[in-house]
Amino acid sequence: MELNDILEPDCVHVCAQVADKPALLAGLAARAAEVTGLDEAQILGALMEREELGSTGLGNGIAIPHGKISGLDKVLALFAKVDPAIEFDAVDDQPVDLVMMLLAPPGAGADHLKALARVARLLRSDQVAEALRGARTAEDLYRVLMEPLPDSVAA
Repeated sequence: MELNDILEPDCVHVCAQVADKPALLAGLAARAAEVTGLDEAQILGALMEREELGSTGLGNGIAIPHGKISGLDKVLALFAKVDPAIEFDAVDDQPVDLVMMLLAPPGAGADHLKALARVARLLRSDQVAEALRGARTAEDLYRVLMEPLPDSVAA
């Protein structure tokens, strides 16, 4: 699964002055509702339900909140660069500034897992994370995200 299959340019944002994790998730849910036409409360509920199981903050400033949403026909991604970084209950207790939200239809088990793995590999690349942190606009972020994976990450 390629990132350009699930991430559209209008789903990449720079989020300045986000107060906290709930505010970030609410903002991502609102944007996902705009893009999909689905219910914002349903999307936010799925994200919060998943976070209650354990934080999706992976460490090193990266989080991949995700959930399953009825009414979707494929996996959807939204990316946000949060500036300044916010507390996210990440596994390393460090604040988060790079967030890729994934939404999937209830029956998309394999596709959902492939997307999670792909995004985790991408964002855990020091080279990619550094480029994303240096990007200033949504267009620049999207360009970095669409670049081929570095050889050390692609395997």
